[in-house]
Amino acid sequence: MTDTFSTHAELDVGGRTLAYASLPALGRRFDIARLPYSLKILLENLLRHEDGETVTARHIEALATWDPRAQPDVEIAFMPARVVLQDFTGVPCVVDLAAMRDAVVRLGGRPEQINPLIPSELVIDHSVQVDVFGRRDALDLNGKIEFERNKERYGFLRWGQKAFDNFKVVPPNTGIVHQVNLEHLARVVMTADRDGRAWAYPDTVFGTDSHTTMINGIGVLGWGVGGIEAEAAMLGQPSSMLIPQVVGFKLKGRMPEGATATDLVLTVTEMLRKHGVVGKFVEFFGDGLQHLPLADRATIGNMAPEYGATCGIFPVDAESLNYLRLSGRSEEQIALVEAYARAQQLWHEPGAPQAEYSSVLELDMAEVRPSLAGPKRPQDRVLLEHVQQNFRDNVGPLVAKRDKAGTGDPQVDRFEKEGGGQPQADRLAARPVSTITLEDGEHELTDGSVVIAAITSCTNTSNPAVMLGAGLLARNAAAKGLRAAPWVKTSLGPGSLVVTDYLEKAGVMDDLEKLGFYVVGYGCTTCIGNSGPLPEAVSQGIARNDLAVASVLSGNRNFEGRIHGEVKMNYLASPPLVVAYAIAGTVDIDLTRDPLGKDHDGNPVYLRDIWPTNKEIGDFIARTIGPEMFAKNYADVFKGDTRWNTIESPDGDLYEWDEASTYIKNPPYFDGMTMEVGRIEDIRGARVMGLFGDSITTDHISPAGNIKSDSPAGRFLQERGVQPADFNSYGSRRGNDDVMVRGTFANIRIKNLFFGGEEGGNTLYFGDGEPQKLPIYDAAMQYKADGVPLVVFAGKEYGTGSSRDWAAKGTNLLGIRAVIAESFERIHRSNLVGMGVLPCQFREGESAQSLGLDGSETIDISGLDDGKARTARITATRTDGSTMHFDVDVMLLTPKEVEYFRHGGLLHYVLRQLAART
Repeated sequence: MTDTFSTHAELDVGGRTLAYASLPALGRRFDIARLPYSLKILLENLLRHEDGETVTARHIEALATWDPRAQPDVEIAFMPARVVLQDFTGVPCVVDLAAMRDAVVRLGGRPEQINPLIPSELVIDHSVQVDVFGRRDALDLNGKIEFERNKERYGFLRWGQKAFDNFKVVPPNTGIVHQVNLEHLARVVMTADRDGRAWAYPDTVFGTDSHTTMINGIGVLGWGVGGIEAEAAMLGQPSSMLIPQVVGFKLKGRMPEGATATDLVLTVTEMLRKHGVVGKFVEFFGDGLQHLPLADRATIGNMAPEYGATCGIFPVDAESLNYLRLSGRSEEQIALVEAYARAQQLWHEPGAPQAEYSSVLELDMAEVRPSLAGPKRPQDRVLLEHVQQNFRDNVGPLVAKRDKAGTGDPQVDRFEKEGGGQPQADRLAARPVSTITLEDGEHELTDGSVVIAAITSCTNTSNPAVMLGAGLLARNAAAKGLRAAPWVKTSLGPGSLVVTDYLEKAGVMDDLEKLGFYVVGYGCTTCIGNSGPLPEAVSQGIARNDLAVASVLSGNRNFEGRIHGEVKMNYLASPPLVVAYAIAGTVDIDLTRDPLGKDHDGNPVYLRDIWPTNKEIGDFIARTIGPEMFAKNYADVFKGDTRWNTIESPDGDLYEWDEASTYIKNPPYFDGMTMEVGRIEDIRGARVMGLFGDSITTDHISPAGNIKSDSPAGRFLQERGVQPADFNSYGSRRGNDDVMVRGTFANIRIKNLFFGGEEGGNTLYFGDGEPQKLPIYDAAMQYKADGVPLVVFAGKEYGTGSSRDWAAKGTNLLGIRAVIAESFERIHRSNLVGMGVLPCQFREGESAQSLGLDGSETIDISGLDDGKARTARITATRTDGSTMHFDVDVMLLTPKEVEYFRHGGLLHYVLRQLAART
C-alpha cells in the first residue's frame, strides 16, 4: 500500500484552469469504473482531503476496492461542501453556536473560533401556520401572524447572519428549503481557492432536515443530519461514517396515463422499506431514467427517509443540465458541471454499463398505479381503488375503542367484530353522525370525513407535473360546478414563488381558488403539523362523537399526531388526488367507481371525467415555465421584505441572552464544562422511563406541533405569562430547552406500554411508596432529584422520521442514559450518540416483551469497558428481588463515535478541539 495517492489533475473550462482530485488517475491503480456513482463522490472527497491522519491512503484504498456484499466495517471521514438548514432545526443550531462562543471564551478561546468554515444557508420555511384559509387574503394574514409570533426568533437569526461568516438566511415567504436548494442554492459542481489554486469538486451537502435528500435528484450527494452533526461540519469537523452498502434500483419503461410522480415514489418507498435499506445508499439507474424528468427524480430522492435510506441518488446526465438551464443557472456553471462530470467519469449516458451493487431491485414504471399511503405510515401504500376498504379496516379498532369507552353507538363495535354481518348500508348507518352548522347551512360529519385537504410539502410542490395536474383537475371540476365539501379545510402551500408564477401563467390559480385552494404561505405548513386550528364547528363535531376523521395531503409524512391532534386518519396523495378528496369530502368512497358529485344538471361526475391527460400537463409545462421565472424570484433571495428587514436584532460577537425569553435561551449543555475528558462508565440502578412498541417516530419523541395547555410545557409557558393563544408550536420553541425538555415524549398519540394501549406521554414513577402515574417530564425530574438514571425500552425502527436533534437533546436532558431498542433509524441513532445517550440493540429475535420486561425493573448496564465493548450485559432486577440477564449490542459504530461519547457528546468534542488551538 502506498503512503499517499497523488491524483491531482487540471481541467480547462470557460477560460479557467481548475485543479481537481482525479478519479481516472486513481483508476489506473484500481477498477473505479465498477463503483456506484455515489461511492465515486465519496472517493473524490477522500482524495481531496487526504492528509495522512484523518484521511489516509488506507481509507482511499478501502473505498476503491469496495466489496458490495461485505458488511460495513471500515470507518471513513466525510466532509460536506456546504450545509443547509431550516428554521425549526436551524434556530437551535444557531443557539448552540452562540452558546459555544460563550463556552470557548470561558475555556480561554476567542468568539470568532466558533464560526462556519463552509457555506451555511438557512431557509425559513417551517414557521408559517394555516391560521387563515379559503380566502384571497390568507397569504397576507398568515404572514402577519407568523411575524408577530416569531419576531424574537427571527431577530435572533438576523443576529446570527451578522455575527457569523459564511452564514446566510433566506427570509420567510420565499419557499421550502429543499425546493430553494434545488432551484437555486445547489451548485452540482463547486469551486473554491485552496493553497493558492482554484479547485473544482462535487457539491455535497448536509442538511438539518431529513428531506435534504431531495437534492439527490440532480446528482448532488447529501443527506439529513441532526443539528449537532451539522454544527460540527460547519466548524470543520469531518463526519465519521462506515463505507455503506449501495442498493441499485433499476428503473425501466415509462409512466402510464393517469399515474403521477407521487404514485411512483409511494411504490418505490413500499418496495425499499420491504427490502430494508436503513443505513444504506440507494442509487437509481437504468434506461427508465431518460423518461424521468428531473422533478420526478427529486420527488423520489426526497422520500429517502421514508424508505429508510441515507440517500436516494441519481447521476448527472443531460436531464440534469436541462434542469439547470430551466432554473436559470448561468451557462458558465452548466458548462462546468458537464465538463467536470465527464472528466471524472461521473456522467451518465443511456445504456451505460451497470455498476456493482450490494443488491438490485427493479421496477417497470409502466406498472405504477394511482396510490395513496396511510393512514399513519408513508410506507403503507394503498391502491386508489382500495382506499375505502383500507379506511374501513383501520377505523375498526378506533371504533371498537370508542365503543368500549362508551362514547359511540353500541352497534358499531358489534358490526366491526362480526365483520359486517349486517348489510353494508346498515353498518355505515350505525356509525355516529355529528350535525354541524357552517355558514352555508347544516352538514353531517362522520368517521372518514375529510376535514383537511392540503397541497403542501417539499415532496410534491416542487413538481410542475403534479402541481399543474392539480390545477387542471380543479379547472375541469369547477367547469362542471363541483366545489370542495364545506367542512374541508383546504390549503395550498407552494414550494416556491416560482410555482405561483407558473400556476398563474397557466391560468389555473383561479380554478384552484374556486375550490378553496388559496395560497396560505410559502412553507411546509400542514406537512410539518402547522395545519392550524379547524373551524370551531368542525372541531366540536369531531369531539362530540370522538369521530375518526381524515386528512389528505400531498406530503411525505403522516405519523400519528403529526398532522393535527384531532385527525386520526391521515393519507398521503398526489396534489390532484388531494383536490379530488376535497370535493368528495370523505375517504369512505371508491374514487375509481363512485361519483365525486353532480354537475350543474344533476348528472354524476366521476374522477375519470375531470382527470387531465399526460399530454395536457406536458403541454402546459412547456408553455408556462421558463428561466426568467427563476431569475426574477431568486434575484434578491437573501434580501427579504419590509417585515423581515425591520425586525430588531442585537449586534456583537456574543449574543445577549434574555433570561425572561421563552423562545431563545442559553442551553445547559456546556455548564461546568472543563477540558477534562471522562470515561464511558457502566450504568447502575436505572429506572425505565418508557416501554414503547414499534415505529416510535421522532414526532412521538419530540413533537413539532401544538402545545397543550395542560401539558408540562403548557403550564411552564402560562406560569411565565404566555397565554395559550400565543403558545405557537414546539417546533418554533426549539431555541428554549425549558420548553423542549417538557415536550419530550409529549405526543398525544404516543403509547407507553406501562398503560396498555392508552395514549399520552405518561409513565410510572417508582419512588418509595406505590407507583405514581405522572407526565414523563414530571417523573424524570423526580428521578433526577433522587439521583436515579433512566433508560428507555423500545421496539423496531426507533426514531423513524426526522433529523430533529431535539428528540435526542430532550432525551438527554430528561436524564435518560440509554435507549435499548430492537432497531434504530439512522439519523436518530447518530443524534443519540451526539448527545451522549447510549444506543443499544436487542439481539435478533429478542425484545422487551419476549424477555418478559414490564418496566417495573431496576436496570444495570455493565461491561461497557470505556466504549471498547461491542456488547453489554443488562441485569434487570424485579420488584421481588429476582434478577434476569441478557446481552445487547452497543451501537457506537465507529472509533470516532466512541471518542465523541467519551467527551459527553459531539459538540463537547468539537468545542474542546477548538479551545485547545488557542
